[in-house]
Amino acid sequence: MEERTSTWLAPRGIWWHRFGRDEKMWLAVIIVWAVAMFVMIMFIWPAIGQQQADIQSYRVDPVEFSTLTAQFTEKYKVGEENGFPVVAPPPGSDVYLQASRFQWTPILKLQKGETYRFLISSLDVEHGFSLQPDNVNFQILPGYITGLKMTPHETGEFTVVCNEFCGLGHHVMVGRIIVTDDDN
Repeated sequence: MEERTSTWLAPRGIWWHRFGRDEKMWLAVIIVWAVAMFVMIMFIWPAIGQQQADIQSYRVDPVEFSTLTAQFTEKYKVGEENGFPVVAPPPGSDVYLQASRFQWTPILKLQKGETYRFLISSLDVEHGFSLQPDNVNFQILPGYITGLKMTPHETGEFTVVCNEFCGLGHHVMVGRIIVTDDDN
C-alpha cells in the first residue's frame, strides 16, 4: 500500500487580511459611540438628569436608632393604622424610618412640595429601600444610618418595599408614605 503524505501548507506571514475600508469605518463608529456613551452616562446625565441621589451614611448603634425612632414617633404621632403609628413631621425636619423583620415603621404623612431629610436604618439584617412608583432604591444596613433628602412632588399613597431578601416574611415587608397638600 502506498503511503500518502500530507501537503498542508502553513500560512505565510500574517495569515489574516488587513481591515478593509468598511471594517475600519464601522470600528471607528463603534469606538466613537462607546466614548460618547461613556461621557453621557458618567458626566452629562448625572448633571442634567438629576438621577444621582445625595446619600450620606453614618455609623449608629441599632438600639440608639430604635430609641431615636421611638422619640420621633411619639413626638409627631397623629394616629394609628393597623397597629402602626402614623406620624406627620413638620416640613424640613428629620424623618426616621426603621426597618426590621418584616416591617417598616412608622407610616409617614408628609406635605407635598416640602423637603424632608430621611434617616433610615435597620435593626437586624440588610434590607432594601425601594420607593414605589418612584425610582428610589438603596440598601439599608444594620449599624448605619442612610440619610437622604427628598421632596414629594405628588400627592397620594406611596409604597416602600424591601427589595433585599431578609427572611421568610420578606414578601410582607411593605411600608407607606402618605403625601398630602395640607398640613392636616
